[in-house]
Amino acid sequence: MTSLYSFRAELWRYPDESGWHFLTLPVEVADDLREEAAVFRRGFGSVKVTAEISGYSWQTSVFPDSKSSSYLLPVKKAARDAAGISDGDDVAVRLAMHGEGEAHTGEQTSGTG
Repeated sequence: MTSLYSFRAELWRYPDESGWHFLTLPVEVADDLREEAAVFRRGFGSVKVTAEISGYSWQTSVFPDSKSSSYLLPVKKAARDAAGISDGDDVAVRLAMHGEGEAHTGEQTSGTG
């Protein structure tokens, strides 16, 4: 079973030299994901997902964040470049959480997200 989520969030950069960028999931999305992912959570409470922004999709994991009581979605440089987004942008996201043993795809898709 695949659970799908759509939301908007602001892209932010972690304040150090690493250049990591993240989206913080809205709390209501995080609550739903946390409940549905209980049996699939991995180390540190991470959950494997496929994320899509502006037609670019990739496989990653979301990680629990105690500061926001939510999850953080890391947004790699290839995704930011493909989507034409940068720090501070309001971003439309589609997120798919897959059950154990389900196929994951991580490829360019059509659409404008």
